[in-house]
Amino acid sequence: MKVTMITGDGIGKEISQSVMDIIDASGANLTWDIVHAGEAVYEETGSLIPDKVFTSLEQNKVALKAPMTTPIGKGFHSVNVALRKKYDLYANIRPIQSIGTMETLFKQLDLVLFRENTEDLYAGMEEKVTDDEMRSIKIITRDASERIIRRAFEYAQENHRSSVTVVTKANIMKLSDGLFLDIAREIANEFPTIEFKEILVDNMAMQLVIDPYQFDVVVTENLYGDILSDEMAGLIGGLGLVPGGQCWR
Repeated sequence: MKVTMITGDGIGKEISQSVMDIIDASGANLTWDIVHAGEAVYEETGSLIPDKVFTSLEQNKVALKAPMTTPIGKGFHSVNVALRKKYDLYANIRPIQSIGTMETLFKQLDLVLFRENTEDLYAGMEEKVTDDEMRSIKIITRDASERIIRRAFEYAQENHRSSVTVVTKANIMKLSDGLFLDIAREIANEFPTIEFKEILVDNMAMQLVIDPYQFDVVVTENLYGDILSDEMAGLIGGLGLVPGGQCWR
């Protein structure tokens, strides 16, 4: 089986080589198609993602991607976001499981976060009104919300999970987050054997550090999911101890 490896930049090159060494040592019968993208490629060629990266992805269908630099407050847009948009990688699935040999804040923790991956504020819809006013547009659609929420419930059912918690800020953003919450309530009715919970994102952040065991499968929007996935990783020792997230099309 041939797999695309996008090496990334910064620590990405070191990490990608280590991952390939580990997988090769496991005896997996994989052939690596190594391609490059990110800041170093951009500085050299003016292209963040060269065409050969897309060619490799479309031929192999399976890829691993190392970390890549995204400038803060200026510069080029995120490579991650560009890939998600192009291939409609709508579900970022992040399992959070304690590793028994590590000394961590919580023991035997087992959570799964489903993060919608294509819209919300991360769609990058921004506009400059004046030099003193900038706006970001939050986009929540029924189609995107339905598929990520349904995927979370299906996962819970298939893996004998007890509950699904939807995270929003629907008390303030009554239209956008309100739509996401309404859809979650609708879909929850189709899965009567799974407990449905709803919680506001600020309360969720607090509850995770007080008692994360009250949660099982969690589903949320793009921005909240990005923040909460890092917080959840911290509960078991840090980002280096959790998978980077599976992206589903």
